[in-house]
Amino acid sequence: MNDEMISPMASAPRQERALASESRQGHAQTPPRGRGLFITGTDTEIGKTEVTLGLMSALQQRGQRVLGMKPIAAGCEPSAEEARNDQPLRNEDALRIQAQCSQPVAYARINPYAFAPPIAPHIAAAQAGVEIALAPIQSAYQQLAAQADWVIVEGVGGWRVPLGPEFTLADLPRALELPVLLVVGLRLGCLNHALLSAESIQASGLRLVGWIANGVDPAMAAVEGNLASLRALLPAPCMGVIPWLETPTPERVADHLHSGLERLQCAAELSCNQGA
Repeated sequence: MNDEMISPMASAPRQERALASESRQGHAQTPPRGRGLFITGTDTEIGKTEVTLGLMSALQQRGQRVLGMKPIAAGCEPSAEEARNDQPLRNEDALRIQAQCSQPVAYARINPYAFAPPIAPHIAAAQAGVEIALAPIQSAYQQLAAQADWVIVEGVGGWRVPLGPEFTLADLPRALELPVLLVVGLRLGCLNHALLSAESIQASGLRLVGWIANGVDPAMAAVEGNLASLRALLPAPCMGVIPWLETPTPERVADHLHSGLERLQCAAELSCNQGA
């Protein structure tokens, strides 16, 4: 086994003990499954995690129990308590999602697949001798959904990033039966990236419930013109525009999402009820 990665299957006994201990802490009866939303983006490094955290915060401010998930993460570091952990590697974004959750959740449930090198996940998995599979991700999501009103699931990279030889990111929301929210990074080229991503999402048979614009380039020219084009051309409503924030926090991001939250809740609930 590669020392940099322990797969969900290989570490199952430790994970099962951790998750069983968590389940005994006040969950004698399984509540109804909560609503879920899958966050994807026009590219990597366009603020998917910031939007995920902002949505979690906005929903929590409305009294919702919210949990988050980043099923696959590359660019992870060994844990300071590695010997006692159910997952020996930790991803900074996944840790932030874990900290934002409305209740304590085992790390392995939030991030079932963690890889050390900051490279494409299917390449990192191959180097670690691991095959990314849907079953561990589905199991972790179902456990989260049974404990919360909402589960916000963050994807990895862009919409078509490969996860295996015949497996892409698009297969994740389909397997989890989740509607999709697209994060558009506001920078040069965003129109092409956003339109291609939206077209691919719809061609995958999944429902694009909306998009959020995120200011990632403080020097971008013609921001309003680009936003007007996105509103006119994308086949889903804008759920929020987040300006460039030098020091974003979940609360500051949430401030820019409240106006579209009602529409997003209705759209996501409808998709979840009908099946993504």
